Order: sequence, then structure tokens, then C-alpha cells
Amino acid sequence: MIETMTGGCQCGRIRYSVEIDNNDAYLCHCRMCQRATGGVSIAFKSVKIANVTWAREPDRYRSSPIAQRGFCSACGTPLTFEFLEPGANMDLTVGSFDEPGRFVPKHHFSPETWHAAWLDTKDLPTTRVADNPSTADRWIKALGKLPD
Repeated sequence: MIETMTGGCQCGRIRYSVEIDNNDAYLCHCRMCQRATGGVSIAFKSVKIANVTWAREPDRYRSSPIAQRGFCSACGTPLTFEFLEPGANMDLTVGSFDEPGRFVPKHHFSPETWHAAWLDTKDLPTTRVADNPSTADRWIKALGKLPD
């Protein structure tokens, strides 16, 4: 079933809508993605370029000899991975979707540079925002409530 989903950057300057037909996503562990995000991997949703509508186009930078990345120059949110010589698809960052929780990782890309210790962390201790006074107090002072 085809469904339209929306997303954008943290500050709201860049917004998009995209038609998707499944919940499949993947994790990329390549060094370019690690450096571009400052993380150990990034979650992507592959979409048809023709199915993406930008309310405002993202800023883009050439991240390698073969690709560019879309981002918001105001808040820094990573938004896309796109080949310079485009095919039919591009990648949108799962975290930039308004409802990222619906996507399910179906495969890993570039396992030669993954950090195995970060792959399965479900058994590590957890701390909710509300249970961390230093963070919770700052949110309440700034917004009058904890974030959604």
C-alpha cells in the first residue's frame, strides 16, 4: 500500500513529503556516513527520487567523488544521501521522518567498517529523560515540560 509520509530537519526549515510502499530501512556503517553524522552508523530509507517533494530543498555538499548529502545549514540535520549520477532512488535519514518508529531495519551496508560493540546494545542499562534530574530540569526550565 502506498502511503505519503512527511519529515524534515530539527528546526523545521527543510520539510519533505514522500510516497513509500514499505517499512524497510537499513543501517549504513561506512566511514563516510560515520564522519558525516558523528555516529557509528546511520539509518536510511531508500525512496524513489520521483516520489519526494521538498517544501524547501535541502542544502547539499559533495561528500565524496560519487555522492552528495542533503542537510539543513541552519540546524545541521543530515537528510539525504544521493549519488551524483542519480539512479531512480535516493536515501532519506530515518531520524528525519516525523514517524521514524514505523521503519524496520532489513540489512546492514558496509559491514567492513562497522563497530561490532555497537550493534546489539539492548541489554545495556537505560535512563529515561525524566529520571535524569540534570537533563529533566533543563527541559522544564526551557519548555515548562519534558520533550515529547
